[in-house]
Amino acid sequence: MELKDKRIIVTGSARGMGAATVRAYVNAGAEVVAMDITDDSGNEVVKEANASGAGNATYMHVDISERESVETGFAEAVKNLGGLDALAHPAAIQRTSDAGDVSVEDWDLMFAVNVRGTMLTNQVAHRYLKESGGGSIINFGSISGLRPEVSAAAYSAAKGAVHSWTRTAAGTWGKDKVRVNAILPAMATPMYLEAIARATDEQTDAIYWQNLHSIYLGHEYGDPDQDLGPVMVFFASDASKFITGQLIPVDGGQTTVR
Repeated sequence: MELKDKRIIVTGSARGMGAATVRAYVNAGAEVVAMDITDDSGNEVVKEANASGAGNATYMHVDISERESVETGFAEAVKNLGGLDALAHPAAIQRTSDAGDVSVEDWDLMFAVNVRGTMLTNQVAHRYLKESGGGSIINFGSISGLRPEVSAAAYSAAKGAVHSWTRTAAGTWGKDKVRVNAILPAMATPMYLEAIARATDEQTDAIYWQNLHSIYLGHEYGDPDQDLGPVMVFFASDASKFITGQLIPVDGGQTTVR
């Protein structure tokens, strides 16, 4: 499961699960290009990863919702890496919205980043992975794409689309030895911790019964570095070379995928 000499792009790398993925890959010996639009945080994540890891990471500003930015950024990254072996794609945004009043603007923004961003990064990565003789694309889905989400209608729909895209891309690109899977995580990200800090007792109770109660391994979200990082290493490594088209919950038992 070590990643020595693996060349990997990580999107959404400035915080949370993307940052944890960068750290995991550098610790496992990979050469990484980390991408985000929050440059100060993105550079800090890379600096910290390089200080303790066996591999190396550099940072690049890329907007995954814009084709030109993805094309240009990936071309430069692959040139610097000398090829591409894996794409980890945690980058996403989340907004609250009700099915009855979600705005066109919020709907379009959610799909531009979460769905179009997945399509664009996957399409461009596929070309380079094919040139390398195959590799791994690791998308990020969500339990929200599988169940009703009364407070996150657009996000739920977008993640459902990511699930369908992942299966279709896997079926299309398998002939090129490019595998495509999606992680469905339940992690204690900075965004979640900030929300909990602001929540009322009533809201905290609702969060527990909607989300934490069904996480059978301890009834709490996982740690991105300890619980997600090793899984991300596995799916970027050759150890996962016969797994594709799957939705992989990393959530302590919260999700059942059929």
